[in-house]
Amino acid sequence: MQTTPNLAAKLAAFERLLIIMDELREQCPWDRKQTLESLRNLTIEETYELADAILEADLNGIKEEIGDLLLHMVFYARIASEQGAFDIADALNAVCEKLISRHPHIYGDVKVADEEEVKRNWEQLKLKEGKKSILAGVPAGLPAVVKAYRMQEKTAKVGFEWDHTEQVWEKVQEELNELQQEVQRGGSKDRIEAEFGDVLFSLINYARFIGVDPETALERTNRTFKKRFEFIESNAPQPLSEMKLEEMDALWRAAKLAEKPS
Repeated sequence: MQTTPNLAAKLAAFERLLIIMDELREQCPWDRKQTLESLRNLTIEETYELADAILEADLNGIKEEIGDLLLHMVFYARIASEQGAFDIADALNAVCEKLISRHPHIYGDVKVADEEEVKRNWEQLKLKEGKKSILAGVPAGLPAVVKAYRMQEKTAKVGFEWDHTEQVWEKVQEELNELQQEVQRGGSKDRIEAEFGDVLFSLINYARFIGVDPETALERTNRTFKKRFEFIESNAPQPLSEMKLEEMDALWRAAKLAEKPS
């Protein structure tokens, strides 16, 4: 097997982190106090910080957040080792074995034609390992947009999928019509919410078909909205509560023009 360049330096850096983690756990009151549960929310925060840095194409930020997340992984493993459950070597060896098992086209004699076949094989191998459902690996706590995308992606691997993009767009139109009808007939909140959910789910599916990540797309729009609204606040001649919508909309259009390259 071919080794990566500077492997010794990478191993030394990881060893350094392990040593520092041991020292902090033994000597620092805050680090000594932490548990698996107390670290959970901090890890979620660090994950979102990494996601933000990726969206901003901030390579230095990405480097920093990768380090923070690696620290958390080492921290969890250290706590688990104190409980006699496992250590970092166990976790790393487990993922190595899983990667080898799920890549028979690399570590075995299986032939694959393309990326899609690799993904299909991956899901089938997971079922053989004891997963009871294709969807078993989708975390319950994922944000709803990401969860919908992942469920659609996974079920598509076993053929539960539209054949053409046009079919998916027709489904979006169908769900929009059903939502509109439910609103117009004065349906219950639960019924309208269900129809609205169907619209979102079908739009997420359409995004997948046209090669758009819906979570990333929505977050980019959130950031654009925030930037333009802050432009309105900064340039408003009077308090927004005293302005007409048309006046604020004029500033919104000015914000859009300011974004265009000269």
